[in-house]
Amino acid sequence: MSSRSESHSDGIRISFEFFPPKSEEAEQQLWNTVEELSDWDAEFVSVTYGAGGSTKAPTLSAVRKMIHETPFTTASHLTCVGATREDTHRVIDEFLAAGVRRFVALRGDPPGGVGSAYQPHPGGYANAAELVQALRERGDFDISVSAYPEKHPESRDTAADIDMLKRKAENGADRALTQFFFDNDAFERYHDRVRAAGIKIPVVPGIMPIQNLTQLKRFAGACGTNIPSWLDERFDGLDEDVEERAKVAADVAAEQIQDLMRRGIHEFHLYTMNRSALVSAVLERLGLERKVNARAGAAA
Repeated sequence: MSSRSESHSDGIRISFEFFPPKSEEAEQQLWNTVEELSDWDAEFVSVTYGAGGSTKAPTLSAVRKMIHETPFTTASHLTCVGATREDTHRVIDEFLAAGVRRFVALRGDPPGGVGSAYQPHPGGYANAAELVQALRERGDFDISVSAYPEKHPESRDTAADIDMLKRKAENGADRALTQFFFDNDAFERYHDRVRAAGIKIPVVPGIMPIQNLTQLKRFAGACGTNIPSWLDERFDGLDEDVEERAKVAADVAAEQIQDLMRRGIHEFHLYTMNRSALVSAVLERLGLERKVNARAGAAA
C-alpha cells in the first residue's frame, strides 16, 4: 500500500487521539469534545485501547459510534500484549464487524504497567511488527504504528527502536505516530536516523497540548519523554491563573508545530485528552480554518 507524501505545500494535516470513557460524565465529555473538534478538517482520529483488552468494550462502543455518527474517519488502537493469536484475531473480527478499517497497531504495556518486565504471551504475537503483519494479511487496512523520538523506555538504545520501526514498516505499516515530545531537535535527529535506515513511511509528530503540567510530568516520567526546563519557566507563577495558563499552553503547542513546519514537517497527531478548548486554540493560532466557517463563507 502506498503512503501519502510527507510534503504538503498548501498547509497542515492534522489528526486527533481520544480515549474511551470510563463513566457517564466522561462519556458526555468525550462526545462534546468530538462534536466541537469536528469543526476541524482532521484526516482521521484514533481511539485508544487498553493493554490486554482492558478497555475493549468501551473502545469498541466509542469507535462504532465515531464511525457511524460523526464525520471522522476513525482508527482503533489494537494491542497484542497478554493475548494469544486467536484472542487477537477475535478482537480484530469484532472491530471489523463494527466497521473499522484503520488500526493503530501497538504491542501494549506489560500487565504490571510501564517499567515492568515484558514477556510475550505464549502463542501470541511478540511485538507490534508481528501484529502489523497479521493485520496486513487480513486485508488492505490503513495501519499506523508508534515511534519514539526519545527512545522507548524498554529499549536498550535508539538503534533498537529504529530497527523495530523498520520491521513495522517492512511488514506493511502506513505511518508512524510518535510519542509526545517537546525537544524538536531530538525529533529531527531521530527523523534523520529513520530516513538513513531506509524507512520511508511518514513519521508524524505526536503533539501534547499541556492541559496540566503536573499530570504531564507523570506521563512523561512513565514514557521517557524529557520535560525541558523552559517549560517550567513558561508556566511559572500561573498556578492560580487558569485563563493565562491556557493561553501559554496553546502558545507552546502552536510554537512547537510552527518550528517543526520550518523543518519540513506538515502532519501532526494531537493528543486531545478528550478536551477540545485547548486543541482548538492551538489550531486557531496556526491559522487553520474551521469547516463551519468555510461553509458559512460559501453560503454568503
